[in-house]
Amino acid sequence: MAGALENITVLDLSRVLAGPYCTMILGDLGAEVIKVEAPGGSDETRKWGPPFQHDVSAYYLSANRNKQSITVDLKSEEGIRIIKNLIKKADVVLNNFKTGTMERLGIDYDTLSAINPGIVYCSITGFGETGPKKDMPGYDFIIQAMSGLMSITGDETSGPQKLGVAITDILTGLYACIGIQAALLERNHSNIGQKLDISLYDTAVSSLVNIGSSYLMSGKIPTALGNQHANIVPYQTFQTSDGEMVIAVGNDRQFQALCSILAIPTISSDQRFTANPDRVMHRKQLIPILQQVLLTKTSVHWLEKCHENNIPCGPIQNLKEVTLDPQLIKRDMFIDYEHPTAGSIKIIGSPLKLSRTPVTMRHHPPNAGEHNEAILSKLKDEEMEK
Repeated sequence: MAGALENITVLDLSRVLAGPYCTMILGDLGAEVIKVEAPGGSDETRKWGPPFQHDVSAYYLSANRNKQSITVDLKSEEGIRIIKNLIKKADVVLNNFKTGTMERLGIDYDTLSAINPGIVYCSITGFGETGPKKDMPGYDFIIQAMSGLMSITGDETSGPQKLGVAITDILTGLYACIGIQAALLERNHSNIGQKLDISLYDTAVSSLVNIGSSYLMSGKIPTALGNQHANIVPYQTFQTSDGEMVIAVGNDRQFQALCSILAIPTISSDQRFTANPDRVMHRKQLIPILQQVLLTKTSVHWLEKCHENNIPCGPIQNLKEVTLDPQLIKRDMFIDYEHPTAGSIKIIGSPLKLSRTPVTMRHHPPNAGEHNEAILSKLKDEEMEK
């Protein structure tokens, strides 16, 4: 079955995570993605681990399915000639080199758009291609620190904390994917491509959403609240008699229902706690009252009670529990796959569920240069026919 982006060809000059994650999504949606690396393979994630399975890195597998791989020496005239020839029939080219690298190589936007005016050219950098920090290298951890994300993650005793995954890389890959598809749609009317300048730093700051907006409105620097919500109470983790769970009360009606199942109905009528703004103001008085009651029963007990009363809640699951969740299994979020080198592997599926053009797993994450013969020999044949 054809994918939504079946007729789109993407030349992927990126490595590590933000760029490969973006192009993997485009590949999932049906695009032909050609991953370009230096001879021997230059995507660092191929060597990041453990774990490895038959020398194949789990990290690399996580962001490179539905791609073909060629190896090209971009420091050679032959390598640049190959890229320029591939550009002639490509729709998208994406890179995450440091600012100025593509210009130095002679495959910058102006050069490539002269060859193919319809090319959508996406550049992913740490800080963008303008501004005083444009030449600084950008890594997810550093960006989390600089953007303010770490200042609001953790609690007052832990100090600033990063998220458990490279979230700014992931979000940047998503923004790049959105921008590329928007540019392709616009090209349908103009017949002209354009350049996208996407940065990890911009993306991270955009992800501050309500916290950033609250600061801009109030001028009050937010502090880390651990698992508590800055604007909604109660909306956090709670200890039970045998563990922890999350309760996320989103409105006053749900709060009244929570007080009812906790057998403390007078709390919901207390003027300090009746409305959410009051609960936020009196957070330190309310939370200990709720916590004391929740400690008297198990997590399963409270989860069942909350579900029965339409109070948003959930268990805190480890990764083993996540992979066994029947909801995710039903949604095909874990897929068994055969890799020519790694053998039998399991990969995380796509959250994109399209009714007519569903995501398909057409290609395993390729070995470096696996498709050199198929792609580069075809390119030579086409040149000889001219």
